[in-house]
Amino acid sequence: MSRIVILTGAGISAESGLGTFRDKDGLWTKYDLNEVATPEGFARNPQLVTDFYNARRANCLGAEPNAAHYALARLEAALPGEVLIVTQNVDDLHHRAGSKNVIQMHGALMSALCSACDHRWPAPAVMHLTDTCPACGHPRTRPDIVWFGEIPYHMEAIAEAVEACEIFAAIGTSGQVYPAAGLAAEARRNGADCVELNLEPSEISRVSQTRRYGPASEVVPDWVATLLG
Repeated sequence: MSRIVILTGAGISAESGLGTFRDKDGLWTKYDLNEVATPEGFARNPQLVTDFYNARRANCLGAEPNAAHYALARLEAALPGEVLIVTQNVDDLHHRAGSKNVIQMHGALMSALCSACDHRWPAPAVMHLTDTCPACGHPRTRPDIVWFGEIPYHMEAIAEAVEACEIFAAIGTSGQVYPAAGLAAEARRNGADCVELNLEPSEISRVSQTRRYGPASEVVPDWVATLLG
């Protein structure tokens, strides 16, 4: 029985057509993150933020999981053990590929959040500022996204899984955004074998015993095949 924790970042969804953040053509080169990814930005211009996430949701709905997503779903289904995907991504491609055990630590494009009572519900394809919470009737709903300055979701459960895992794999992540960036080092301190599957070396390379570089749609299926024998 193996216990595997897999951290995924924007790089795993890039081949599905969803933009990464920190490369030269990334999302943050086209938008001011202070305006579209902070509570203060939402307070200043909620329409801009709502439009931004509506566009990202439309992009996500038009995308399909790639071979890397399907390989991880196959690993979860076939491995005699536990596989947990902790994703920094807000898309739903892991779920659509068939993965069941997924934590979206930075929230979900397909979810709406009430800023008054914290109720969550499936987001419509297009959200409006006048949308009301189905639980309390509050008219200022927001995307269920963890913005800069907010605490990522499910950190206690993630910490417990990282402490207990035997293998920790980081896929398609820059290793620059905390607290996610610190998970590999924590797993290594607890005795896990650390694996980096990435397009190129990242900040996680220094704590990884195994490193494979290339497109996620190639290196992830190859790694899964190795694990499944």
